[in-house]
Amino acid sequence: MDFKFAVRSLFKSPGFTILAVLVLGLGIGANSAIFSVINAVILQPLPYKDPGRIVNIANFWKSATGRSITVSAPDFHDWEKQNTVFESMAYWWGGETNVLAGSQPDYALARYVSRNFFHVLGSDTVIGRLFNAEESKLNGPNAVVISYGFWQRNFAGNPNALGKTVKADGKIYSVVGVMPAGFQFPGKSDLWFPSMIEEETKSRTAHNYRTVARLKDGVSLQQAQTQMDAIATRLAQQYPNDNKTKGVSVMLLQDQLISNIRQTLYYLVGAVALVLLIACANVANLLLARASGRTREIAIRSAIGASRWRIFQQLITEGVVLSVLSGIVGVLFALWGKDALLALAPKNLPRLDEVRIDGWVMSFTFLVSVVSSLLFGIFPAVTASRVDLNEALKQGGTRTVIGGGSGRLRQGIVIVEIALSVVLVAAAGLLIRSFASLTSSDVGFPADRLLVMQTSVGATDKEAAIKTGFFYRDLVQRLATAPNVTSVTASSFLPGATGSNGGYYLEGGKTFKELGMANTPQAIFSPVAPGYFKTLGLQLKSGRDFDERDLYEAKPVAIINEALARKSFQGVDPIGRGIACGMDRPDYMTIVGVVSDIRQQGPGSKPQPELYMPAYQHPMYATAMNVIVRTNSDPTALTETMRRKTRELNPEVPVKFTSVEETLSSTIAVPRFRTTLIGVFAALALCLAMAGIYGVMAFLVNQRTAEIGIRMALGASRGNVLGMILQHGGQLAAIGLAIGFAASFAVNRTLESFLYEVRATDAMTYALVGALMIFVVLAACIVPAMRASRLDPLIALRQE
Repeated sequence: MDFKFAVRSLFKSPGFTILAVLVLGLGIGANSAIFSVINAVILQPLPYKDPGRIVNIANFWKSATGRSITVSAPDFHDWEKQNTVFESMAYWWGGETNVLAGSQPDYALARYVSRNFFHVLGSDTVIGRLFNAEESKLNGPNAVVISYGFWQRNFAGNPNALGKTVKADGKIYSVVGVMPAGFQFPGKSDLWFPSMIEEETKSRTAHNYRTVARLKDGVSLQQAQTQMDAIATRLAQQYPNDNKTKGVSVMLLQDQLISNIRQTLYYLVGAVALVLLIACANVANLLLARASGRTREIAIRSAIGASRWRIFQQLITEGVVLSVLSGIVGVLFALWGKDALLALAPKNLPRLDEVRIDGWVMSFTFLVSVVSSLLFGIFPAVTASRVDLNEALKQGGTRTVIGGGSGRLRQGIVIVEIALSVVLVAAAGLLIRSFASLTSSDVGFPADRLLVMQTSVGATDKEAAIKTGFFYRDLVQRLATAPNVTSVTASSFLPGATGSNGGYYLEGGKTFKELGMANTPQAIFSPVAPGYFKTLGLQLKSGRDFDERDLYEAKPVAIINEALARKSFQGVDPIGRGIACGMDRPDYMTIVGVVSDIRQQGPGSKPQPELYMPAYQHPMYATAMNVIVRTNSDPTALTETMRRKTRELNPEVPVKFTSVEETLSSTIAVPRFRTTLIGVFAALALCLAMAGIYGVMAFLVNQRTAEIGIRMALGASRGNVLGMILQHGGQLAAIGLAIGFAASFAVNRTLESFLYEVRATDAMTYALVGALMIFVVLAACIVPAMRASRLDPLIALRQE
């Protein structure tokens, strides 16, 4: 009976019902959309066998930063031999590579994995098998396990794909197995190749591998960490030069995958929770206003015997019906919001393809709807049930304030709305100012009009790699004559992309062995082709550029940036000095030039020491190059020309186009995602707060009609009435701003790690937020105030 009456009552007021459902549905939908991401990325276990036993193991520097690093081959082998807490341990490495599975060359994400890799993950093939003992040996038979998606794309899901061949990096591999649909690690991998590295052939300072392991049954994470700490201590004593400053961290794989995004997602949860609270406050105000108009109805029901509990129960039922309708609308908003979230999300956000509106999300939506109904429904219901029969049944009782305090309650709710909005808008303001500073940072060169063509030739040995140098030299020369090309070059890594780095030492100084890992200076290593500095727009401060003489057979040379010169030469001219690093050739390189600094890791980074080397003198790092073209027109117009000229030289070379601007933009994808969403939620909060303020002020004007009429009859001008209403709104705003600013100062300190060149207590941001909130309050108050100032005193008094 209560349910039927609630439905009938709500449908008698379609305007109120639609507005309430839309406002609350928006808040519920935003929360459900965010929860769909949280559920897939954080809450759902990884799709492997016993995922709670799979851990990531990494080295870290025992410094103030504690920065995590990858693992060297000798360290991995020592860990594997000396531990008693892991059932199995494996390493992996790799990235994008060129493949040929049919007639057209393409790119694929390839991973080179050690023999226990699939056992650690507890995964098996859907058809075929995993690598056997022979294939897992060093220089064993060339075998490949392919992903389900690669199988469908290149072999049409045919079981006869087993035994077929795939050409990758110049080698022919035989397909031995297909992983099941949905299996991904690390990331969206396409191919897995067996890898075996002898510990004697690699340095402990060459951190090139990532390690995963499966805990033995009954072994805790803390026990594993304790034993790995003991092993790290022994290795530090045994190899003090290399391992003294290295620690070991053991972390659940799921925690490690989301470590870079977890805090951002939690902040988004907090932001949408504030939006939901503001939406609930708005609906509560709507219900209070509606209850005020139902005074006579409630009084009559009470007069004929309805108890206060019975009236409360009926009003709560109406709130539940509203929440159910809002939950349905919220699911629709969530479906749209999820897609918008995924479009904005950083591409490296793990498990993006698992985000969906499933049973867990629907359950969450139902729970939020129920909680919301309590949040927005209980106070109006309690207030409305406190009816004064004598006052309510009078002729003017329809405007009587139910319970005598609903006006104060509504104003209190608006103050809370303003305070919550201030917290959210202040956070958004700080992030927007930070992001503006980030994007306006000078990266050290003009990044516009730089088209990048990613290519990969592939080579099986050093001799084949040397020949690739001739391919790139010919390709650069051909592209230089294309229309609208002002300069062209090639490089192994792009600014903003992950490159190679390591230690270096100077001729005449101490070597790696003498310095030890703790004291070896670090730099970014960048193999580049001639013309790189001219194409990017870097300034050659002294010396010369690379040229066509700098081939593999020539005397090795290098160019350093100003940051490296400042760090290692301290005012001494570095030209002509020798420098060496741990790349593919150990001989000293003669420094022939110094160039200006750039922000290699994106706008938010500081320039780091960088060592540029001729790509053709380091052929093993030059089999996959980024061909960079600077144009004087639209760069995308050159894509087909570049593709054609590349295919003319080698039809098996895959090409993929991007730009330097895109690469740099990807380095700030997480800040952009965070800033955009919190900015949207702040705008939503402002709109809801404005609606709430408008509703309260309109209600206030309606309740004070007689008072306003008397004031005007006694001589009050329209300006006096207008000022009175605006003053009341200003008082609410002042209280809300004071509470909101106090909460913001406390809450926004947790944003410090997200901010760039902006403090969490930035006075300018808070001044702008205060001005914006005052404008919003005045804009919300002005219409009710104008309406009040235009009242006819005679009509107002006649109504009373």
